Amino acid sequence: MKIVYHPEYEQVYSSDPAAAAGRMESILKVVSPHYEVVAAEPAAHDDVSLVHSDEHIEYIQRHGLTYEIALLAAGGAIRAAELAIGGEPAFGLIRPPGHHASQNHCWGF
Repeated sequence: MKIVYHPEYEQVYSSDPAAAAGRMESILKVVSPHYEVVAAEPAAHDDVSLVHSDEHIEYIQRHGLTYEIALLAAGGAIRAAELAIGGEPAFGLIRPPGHHASQNHCWGF
């Protein structure tokens, strides 16, 4: 299995408890001796525009650090999916996870 990860995921990008410092490092410390860690790369704007509206993307861009880390998270998810489609088991160790997002909105805690 490959673990898709990037050190930038360790950033505290939000005040909610799920974004607390140290969460990613703790997980990585446990899994990295057993699995290959591969680097995530940011998704291209064209990639995220396939899923999210221009208005939503512009909203996220106005929130400073959030847009860049969101692109990196989306890129990590894409990389994990590509590995899995290619037959390689993969896990995306990704922050922010993005599972509270839709075409036009995002939610959190």
